[in-house]
Formats: sequence, C-alpha cells, structure tokens
Amino acid sequence: MSDNLFIDLDATEFSQKLKEDINGILLDVRTSREYSKGHIPNSTLMDIYSPSFLNEIQKLDRVKNYYLYCRSGSRSYKAGQLMKKLGFKKVYNLRSGILDWDEPLE
Repeated sequence: MSDNLFIDLDATEFSQKLKEDINGILLDVRTSREYSKGHIPNSTLMDIYSPSFLNEIQKLDRVKNYYLYCRSGSRSYKAGQLMKKLGFKKVYNLRSGILDWDEPLE
C-alpha cells in the first residue's frame, strides 16, 4: 500500500478539512472563464485542459496537502489521480464539485 492518499470528500467535509489545514493548498482545475465567474476564496487556478498543466503540477511541493475542485468533480478527480501517481502525499477531491458548494464564492 502506498503512503499517498487520494480522498473524495463532500462539500461539508472538504470545507471543514480545508479550514483546519494550515498546510493546505486549494486548486481550481477549471478553465479561466469558469474561474472568473466565481471560485472558492483563496483558490489557485490550474486549468487541467491547459497544455502546461502537467508542468505546473510537477513544480508543486509534493509534501503539502492539496484540495482540488472543478464544476462537478470529474476533472478534479482526474487531476488528483495524476497527482497521486506523481508522488503527492495528500490530495483531497471535492466529490461533487463547486455545484455542491454552498459557501460564498469570489
């Protein structure tokens, strides 16, 4: 069994875990157009469809905890699986995406 964790969370669990995690980094893997229409505060945009996505992901610190989301959970799930394969220690996925997020957006 690997030490790398990939965990699907619902919106409530995701929000609570993120708030408690001083080592957490929030990534939005949607497009810049989607991001500009509203995103979870303090998130960083890393468009999974961008040709530079893999390069950008590889520059990240693999020891930090990453919280991923997209519109419905599919793209963030794929991004999380990729990060797990690349050796990231803890990756959390917002299972049903921003569609289920009921806290304020920026």
